[in-house]
Amino acid sequence: MKDVKIENMDWVSYKEITESGDCKIILPVGAIEQHGPHMSLNPDVLIPSYISEQVAKKGNKMLVAPAISYGYKSQVKSGGGNFFPGTTCVSGSSLEQYVYDVLLAYVNHGNREFILVNGHFENSVYLCEAADKLVNHCELRGMKVKVYLLSYWDFISDDTISKVFPDGFTGWAIEHGGVLETSIMLKIHPELVDMTKAVDVEPATFPPYDVFPSDPSWIAPSGTLSSPVKATAEKGKLILDECIEGIVKHLN
Repeated sequence: MKDVKIENMDWVSYKEITESGDCKIILPVGAIEQHGPHMSLNPDVLIPSYISEQVAKKGNKMLVAPAISYGYKSQVKSGGGNFFPGTTCVSGSSLEQYVYDVLLAYVNHGNREFILVNGHFENSVYLCEAADKLVNHCELRGMKVKVYLLSYWDFISDDTISKVFPDGFTGWAIEHGGVLETSIMLKIHPELVDMTKAVDVEPATFPPYDVFPSDPSWIAPSGTLSSPVKATAEKGKLILDECIEGIVKHLN
């Protein structure tokens, strides 16, 4: 299979592929964030990176840029909160400017189409801002640039959800460190998952508001918002296959 990772290419080969401007650059954006005691801190980076590479291999003239690993601050009701040791985040303005700078550098290489693959829910609005800022800036310079922004979980169908969660699905908001992410990691990086440490917790419930400073008592001590104990590599494959196929279908 072809190597689609820009970081593994020499500059001459990269230039030959991208100088015509018809190559799509895929940029995974994630976060370093706790995902319970059973899993590493980097699923939000590894999952979009894996999906991006598979999409590029199946797609037409696509390359994958090195992932942006630091994301916006973990929020209690979607990621457990920013107070867990190991969760290492940046401000929204920092993320927006960093993504913008990286994309602008690729524009200056001659690239004109980009796909941002988000792996961390909290990043979304700042990726929107970076994309919008880039497009407007390039338009003023007389260049047409297009940016696609997607989160991989939006490509998972109700049919797949029913297979992954046969006992009922409580919603994406509390899937942090639960069956979804754990199953995918069991498929792509089983060495970074230890199911003997998985904690069986009830799905988190929250009041209809946020509070600052964050209240750690809203979160189970494990840091997960739902139980990962029913995660399997087979479920991970089912999720990944559908996500990759759907992204290729829409963006190829």
